[in-house]
Amino acid sequence: MPLSVALLAPSAHAVDSAAQPFGSGCSSVPKEGAGSFSGMAKDPVATAASNNPALSTLVTAVKKAGLVDTLNSAKNITVFAPTNAAFAKVPKATLDKVLANKADLTKILTYHVVGQKLTPSQLGNGSFTTLEKGKLTTSGSGTAYKVNKTATVVCGNVPTANATVYIIDSVLMPPDMAGPAK
Repeated sequence: MPLSVALLAPSAHAVDSAAQPFGSGCSSVPKEGAGSFSGMAKDPVATAASNNPALSTLVTAVKKAGLVDTLNSAKNITVFAPTNAAFAKVPKATLDKVLANKADLTKILTYHVVGQKLTPSQLGNGSFTTLEKGKLTTSGSGTAYKVNKTATVVCGNVPTANATVYIIDSVLMPPDMAGPAK
């Protein structure tokens, strides 16, 4: 029996390291407290995001759209979460207009959510239906992934109580919306 346990140990370790968050943007995540990886893992996704200073614009948008409870109560989802810098790429007048239009804001935000938990290996060459009912595509390998060929995953595979989060550097626009943030 001990021999079989020893043979399993390396593969178990490989699974653990593959499950870790990755990416250059992960260095900005607090090392401890509610906004840390261990803190975020205990909270549902909208609450976890509210504890991460790099996602404050996203959290404001989610609150304006009335999606906090929807996201926090969803099971096994993936959220592609734009950073504050991603929102800063959107012209201020356009961003203000979208933030003031709950229907458009909801459409854009739900386009960032896939109704299943995605592992990094699934992002290699993927096409996924979003909660908005549009499709988004992913590509890449290792620790380098793109979403819709434009957004880069800067910190990926971040666990929350009900979701996997991939923090991205651009706001994604549903295909049927003229996009200020391409």
